[in-house]
Amino acid sequence: MRLIFLGPPGAGKGTQAARIVAKHGIPQLSTGDMLRAAVSAGTPIGQKAKAVMDAGGLVSDEIVIGIVADRIEEADAKKGFILDGFPRTLAQAEALDRMLESKGVKLDAVLELKVDQSKLVDRIVRRAEEAKAAGQPVRKDDDPEVFKTRLEAYNRDTAVVAPYYEKRGQLTPIDGMQPIDSVSEVIANALSVAAQG
Repeated sequence: MRLIFLGPPGAGKGTQAARIVAKHGIPQLSTGDMLRAAVSAGTPIGQKAKAVMDAGGLVSDEIVIGIVADRIEEADAKKGFILDGFPRTLAQAEALDRMLESKGVKLDAVLELKVDQSKLVDRIVRRAEEAKAAGQPVRKDDDPEVFKTRLEAYNRDTAVVAPYYEKRGQLTPIDGMQPIDSVSEVIANALSVAAQG
């Protein structure tokens, strides 16, 4: 099961990905985590990334794709993986396709959590309040101003990725405004259809 999760910040990708990880025993791959792991492991691509980051630069798509390519070769990703928050741009989506094709690997599904963005800020504020009330730390992403900036970046750079996969007949849109369990159920159905396809 090889999946990509798309959708704006706050759409519930992390929650749903965690459920798929638990159910299917495949890793959820976040580019930030993979980047840190490659740097700390000192892999050739990790050393390249470290040099760029130490110089205060942004890691290139080429390096990120290299890190994803290395990571999906690891034993725990042999049965599949979930790419969460990647690809973020059209160039990354195209580079990812080329890399997967070169490995003879196909995506099973690209799931897009569709949400009413005007209600997302309320959702984030509520999530922050619930965390505070439970005595848990509030994620820095849950600051409404930080969140609005992330949402703008998503709409500017990443919203174009879904139509790319739609044109290729790989996109499954999912109503992310439903209750969490309902969203999980719709995803489970979409995945069983993808597995048969």
